[in-house]
Amino acid sequence: MSNNDTGKKARILAVTNQKGGVGKTTTAINLAAALASSQRVLLVDIDPQGNASTGLGVDYNARQIGSYAALMQEAPPEKLPRPTGTANLDIIVANTDLAGAELELIGSDRREFRIRDALEALSDRYDVILIDCPPSLGLLTLNALVASDAVLIPLQCEFFALEGISQIVRTVDRVRRAFNADLHVAGIILTMYDRRNNLSELVAADARNFFGEQVLETLIPRNIKISEAQSHGYSVLEYDRRSSGAQAYLALAQEVAARLGIAHLEGISS
Repeated sequence: MSNNDTGKKARILAVTNQKGGVGKTTTAINLAAALASSQRVLLVDIDPQGNASTGLGVDYNARQIGSYAALMQEAPPEKLPRPTGTANLDIIVANTDLAGAELELIGSDRREFRIRDALEALSDRYDVILIDCPPSLGLLTLNALVASDAVLIPLQCEFFALEGISQIVRTVDRVRRAFNADLHVAGIILTMYDRRNNLSELVAADARNFFGEQVLETLIPRNIKISEAQSHGYSVLEYDRRSSGAQAYLALAQEVAARLGIAHLEGISS
């Protein structure tokens, strides 16, 4: 049974890191697909690059109505989601119009609440909503944080990885004080992990020493199948469910759901 059967509202998670190239969009796509094994999931793409939309096979010409329309209140919320090729997974797409959204919203009423307002109208239709944020801490990411219950932070296992994480944590604290009292960091996800590389081991150890239980146990490995899947417009679970990348995201879905108290996970399996 899913939340939309019980009248409960969706758990909303922002996937964010102001650094680019950390596996943020990859995590959003594949975690969404893994959770969709047993949950009704919505992925919201608010990154002007639109990589989550591309990674789930949405043609650019089919992105007229999406997160930009939500921000500008140009379409009713029920018109925003569209199905993907994955069962139980819908997406609100992004297009390049988002690049100018922050300027267009200057002086607008409730400009920080536009995404929250749209998702509140959709929340009883889904169990989990994931928001893929741009690699910045501007107004688009602020909208995501105001709308969310919790934050997931991908952290790549590479040099300089820990730099900037404290900035995200401070931003979460500020948003909690000013706009969203329940917002918290649900977990830090170690990505691009390579067991053959001593640096990966060192970064993982440093992250666990510094952030403790905020760091999730599941490690997302470097896996060519993950990159191949996105280039074809699929999640790695659809492309090669037996690959190490797919298995890692299934494990991550279990861990995230357990941490957030999301029930009915019996469908998430290898």
